[in-house]
Amino acid sequence: MPGKGKRRKAGRRNHPDSDDESVTDTGSYISGSDAHSVLDEGNDNNEVEEIYEQDSYNDEIDGLTSKSAQSRVSHFRKVGKSFTDKYVPDFIEDRKFTLTDAIERSLKKGKGEEQSTAAKLSTLMCAQLGDYAEDVYKDLKPTMTKIANDNAASIAGRSECCWSLSMNQFLSGKDLSEFLELSQLLSNVFAGSYLKGNGAMAKVTPELAVLHAAAISSWTLLLTTMNSGDINNLLKSAQTNTSMPSLDQLSGLLQSPHLDVRMTAGEALAVIFELGRNYSEDYEQDWAEELVESLRELATDSNKFRAKKDKTIQRATFRDILRYIEEDITPETQIRFGKETLFLEGWCARTQYNACCRLLGPSINIHLAENQVLRDVFNLGIKIVEPIGDPTKKVPKFQKTLMNAAAFKARTKIRNKCRSKRSADLADEF
Repeated sequence: MPGKGKRRKAGRRNHPDSDDESVTDTGSYISGSDAHSVLDEGNDNNEVEEIYEQDSYNDEIDGLTSKSAQSRVSHFRKVGKSFTDKYVPDFIEDRKFTLTDAIERSLKKGKGEEQSTAAKLSTLMCAQLGDYAEDVYKDLKPTMTKIANDNAASIAGRSECCWSLSMNQFLSGKDLSEFLELSQLLSNVFAGSYLKGNGAMAKVTPELAVLHAAAISSWTLLLTTMNSGDINNLLKSAQTNTSMPSLDQLSGLLQSPHLDVRMTAGEALAVIFELGRNYSEDYEQDWAEELVESLRELATDSNKFRAKKDKTIQRATFRDILRYIEEDITPETQIRFGKETLFLEGWCARTQYNACCRLLGPSINIHLAENQVLRDVFNLGIKIVEPIGDPTKKVPKFQKTLMNAAAFKARTKIRNKCRSKRSADLADEF
């Protein structure tokens, strides 16, 4: 019986063209007419994958009302991660009332971590809903306000409620009356870090300092949404207007023993100066001279009792603030994402971007590219749509796997067909 090598030679001799072309032309066969079916199959499977993901999201949403507090926290985190990783406004809009109801329940009945994760989920919803964010904000505002004011509530829950109230207002609208109400709430929270009447520093625990820093940052974010003329008038009337802290009170926060409080207070003052200078070029010149001395001390701080890392961060931040107030040098930053670049100029823009980074983390670039709410905030215009079949666009891993599987299947069919022909030829030969 002929060996394997003789069989292969016989096949080639009897069919010198057709069989070899069939084998070697596998690549062109796949990239030809059947390539569309492979891609269509990949697209169909993408739809299947999307449906599967939505079913998975629905399961997690159902878990937001489970009996176990630990289970609810776990589901809040998973749903939050889903809304962080992907831009899915239509999906959220369809389930807005279900999600809002689950969040409100956990805010009212939960404690600490559950309140914190629930409040954050509300902000992730507002970051995607755009025009519909106002409904979520208004529904949850009374409950969050109560928690933020409750001295008996956990620090984690109060801090996140302060952040969420500010972010939800920032993402949903710019109403002066809302600003005044929230400003009074937040300034009452961080008032515990003000200097005492005799100039002595208030005794604040590290845990409470975290809350005060969160409230100061939240208040600063609200400032960035306001008209510079309104802010200037409110600050001038701060002595009689309880909704606004005075510049002297804010300056006193720079003496806090807690780094986060000092840093957030410095950034708040930088935003106030930016808004003030937009209103008047010689804004608060006399008061600024006194402030500069405090800023210079913080920018060159060498106290040995402070941690080295804390001093490094503090110096860098306060050098920028000092440079802006003394020399009017505005900080500028460029953020690259995909084929676009976001230019941040000024303290208001930096504050807004840092707030979004706090919410979205590493996924901020995904939302800058896809999320129209954030694109409107940072004046990026309409989302750029990649052309179909763009060779520079990376194929998703799941789709690539399906295409490879389809190509392998096509090659296998061709090879089996070739083997069948060869077997028939050998049988005829013998």
